[in-house]
Amino acid sequence: MTEQNIISAPKPVQGTPEASGELTDLLGLMARLRADCPWDQKQSNHSLIPYAIEEAYELGEAVQADDDEDIKSELGDVLLQVVFHCQLYAEQGRFDISDVISTLQQKLIRRHPHVFEAENLVDEAAVKVRWDEIKAEEHQAAAARGKPRRRLDAIKAGSALMQAQEVQKQAAKLGFDWPGIEGAFDKLDEEINELKAEVRDKSKSAAKYNISKANIRDIEKELGDCFFGLVNVARKLNLDAEAAALTCVHKFKSRFAYIETQLEQVDKSVEDSDLTEMDRLWEAAKQYER
Repeated sequence: MTEQNIISAPKPVQGTPEASGELTDLLGLMARLRADCPWDQKQSNHSLIPYAIEEAYELGEAVQADDDEDIKSELGDVLLQVVFHCQLYAEQGRFDISDVISTLQQKLIRRHPHVFEAENLVDEAAVKVRWDEIKAEEHQAAAARGKPRRRLDAIKAGSALMQAQEVQKQAAKLGFDWPGIEGAFDKLDEEINELKAEVRDKSKSAAKYNISKANIRDIEKELGDCFFGLVNVARKLNLDAEAAALTCVHKFKSRFAYIETQLEQVDKSVEDSDLTEMDRLWEAAKQYER
């Protein structure tokens, strides 16, 4: 590696920083957090993945609500994920935010020949077709550099449930699928039993399923297999797994709001209640829905 290619992480800002609005100051602030904040010090690129996904969803909700303050806040949270990842990769000597920005600029220029070159694309549909053609050319170039392109590589957008359902659909088109729903149910039962066995393994968990950190990854994998199996059942029923999960989330939030409302009517809060009372109100919420 030549000297000019050596990557160094940004230097931490000293003292109490100001909210200047400058990218360089933000990078220095991030470096300071990595140096002095115990939580930030413990993070890795892998541990940050759930936060990046969460922030993207929260940004979508803020845009839908059309509240400027929320939108600014959520855009900032998304930017934080970019800056945080770049800080970590710079610390590893791999690349920094300048490399990320340059890569983006190159991609945008390359994928807009109708703007920067002589190509004449008359409408949005033509732009989309050309965009996909350029992406395909990029994939071919990557393959030529020794990075093989596999059938399911392009599926990486959306939530885990959305990706799971899409990879299953694509695999099914290639004949890798059960002929009916019974195979999917059998596989789901198998995965649930494997999860139970993993959690109940005395060598991997303490009393009352207090899972040890050393073995959490094994249990996490089994849990993921259960989710994947359930998505398979949804696909076989021609249902959208993501929509089904969101329906459940909205239902839970609605019922819990009912519990809070009922408790407020007798001058109580959730903190003042207990599981027995809340469970009774939960059942009442189900009746109320009907």
